[in-house]
Amino acid sequence: MSKSPATREFARRERPLSPHLTIYRPPITMTMSIIHRITGGALYFGTLLVAVWLMAAASSQATFDWVNWAFGTWLGRLILFGYTWALMHHMLGGVRHLVWDTGAGLEKHTASKIAWATLVGSVLLTLLIWIAGYMARGA
Repeated sequence: MSKSPATREFARRERPLSPHLTIYRPPITMTMSIIHRITGGALYFGTLLVAVWLMAAASSQATFDWVNWAFGTWLGRLILFGYTWALMHHMLGGVRHLVWDTGAGLEKHTASKIAWATLVGSVLLTLLIWIAGYMARGA
């Protein structure tokens, strides 16, 4: 290390700490990117549930009734609701990335608006799908 007074003064100053989660607020685009990856993984699990339902439908009436019962419980419906949201969120995230691939919407402010629209849109589409399903079931 240099013996110069300027260097010693600089070395004595406190260095900034790396940003920590308690200090750093992740931007919405980063959060949506992480959630997009998580929902992609969750879709593997949900697709297995669809496969189980299809196999039950192809096997016997008793098996199909049992799977329908399991999916009809509050836990089954919660899982299916989450699967629906993951599917809608992942789809809209894919559309967001498709738009970005064209070079549009890459400005910071626009990208943030699109990210919020992805989140709001996925929640609204999920609710619309489930409301339509309950209305069709009751009709």
